[in-house]
Formats: sequence, C-alpha cells, structure tokens
Amino acid sequence: MDNTRKHKFTILFSSILLGIFISVQFKQNIPDIPSVTLRSIQTTKNEIDSIVKETDSLKGLIEEKERQIEEFENMASEDKNIIDILNAELEKNKAISGLEDVQGSGIIITLHDNMAEDAFGQEYDLDVVHDVDILRIINDLRGAGAEAISINDERILAITEIKCGGPIIRANGKSLGAPFHIKAIGDQKLLNAAINAPNTYSYALKNIDQINVKTTIEDDIKIPAYRGRFNFRYAKPLKEGD
Repeated sequence: MDNTRKHKFTILFSSILLGIFISVQFKQNIPDIPSVTLRSIQTTKNEIDSIVKETDSLKGLIEEKERQIEEFENMASEDKNIIDILNAELEKNKAISGLEDVQGSGIIITLHDNMAEDAFGQEYDLDVVHDVDILRIINDLRGAGAEAISINDERILAITEIKCGGPIIRANGKSLGAPFHIKAIGDQKLLNAAINAPNTYSYALKNIDQINVKTTIEDDIKIPAYRGRFNFRYAKPLKEGD
C-alpha cells in the first residue's frame, strides 16, 4: 500500500513538473504584442491622413510643374516662329534696300560711245554716253518695274548719285568707264520694251545719236549688294510719340 501511494505521488510530481516545463516553453515562444488602444488607433489614422495629404500635395506640384514645362515649350516654339518671321522680314528688307546679292531674270544693256567718223551730229558731246543718258535709262527701267539695277556691277539705289566726270561717270563715289553694262532684274518683256520700244529714250539714243545700245535678255542675272555706307547727317528716325 505504501508502494502504491509512493508510486502515485511520483507520477503526480512528474506531471506537475512537466506542466511547469511546458508552460515555460509556451511563454517563451509567444511574441510580445503590445496592447492596442483607441489612442494608438487614432494616432495611426492621423499619420495615414498626413501621408495622404502630402501625397496629394506632391501630385498637385507635379501637375503644376508639368503645366509650366508645357507653357515654356509653347513659348519656345512661338519664339522660334517669331524669330523665323523676323529673319524672313530682315532678308526681305535687305533685298529691297539693296544690301543683299540678288539674282533673277531680266535684261543687260551695254552702252558704247559712238566712235564712227561719220556719226550723226558734228559735236563730240553727242557721240559720248553721259550721266544724263544713264539716269534716263535707269528711270525708264524703274518705271518698267525693275527690282534691282546695277552699272558695271555697282548696285544702284535711290541714294546713288550719278555724275559726269569727263570720259567716265561716278556712281556711289566710284569711277565707272565705258562700256557701261546696265543689269536689271524684272519682267523681261516690260524691261525690253522700256529700252527698245519706239519713242523711248534709249531708242532715240540708238537711232538718232548713234550711240551703241545693245540689249540682251538673260534668265539668270546676278546683281551684287550695295557695298557703300549710309551716312545720314540730317535725317533722323522719327520716334513713336514725336
């Protein structure tokens, strides 16, 4: 009887120890989870709301920068178009003012003095090409719509002075001698008629004064730009509001 009680006591004691051992093992394996409170939940919610607001703010900033980039690109494109327009206008004005080489169809007029012994008229002056002859021919060409004119490759502008200097003439301050080659770009038919039609100055110069006037029609005439300088001593630009 004593052995039986002793045996039961041993089993009970072993069971208690085993239970304590198992309890200790469970306690060691269970993670330490902090307690969740209403305050911690509210704090986390506030943090999430703050992050959402910051994200929305960044999205708005990105959209604003993208809009500014698009505006800058449009401005750059518009500026390029404006620059192209201004460059085209500049080239046009340079061509009109005679500051640019030009080429096109037109006519070439060659003038020689009359050196024949039996020339019409007894005065030597009638057998020589004078500045007035050049001026009259240039005016006739301009009246026929000539867009560019040169004499011996010297560009003729509205300010070009043409003066007689004995056997030569002076244009843009330079001495030009015979033969005189006058180039004109424009409507070939109109220019040719302005020189060769009856009752024109060149027609009389050729058929009455016996000055050698030769006209050729060309499809590709090159006329150089004006090489001189503009020196306005009296004329000044009129400013807006004056």
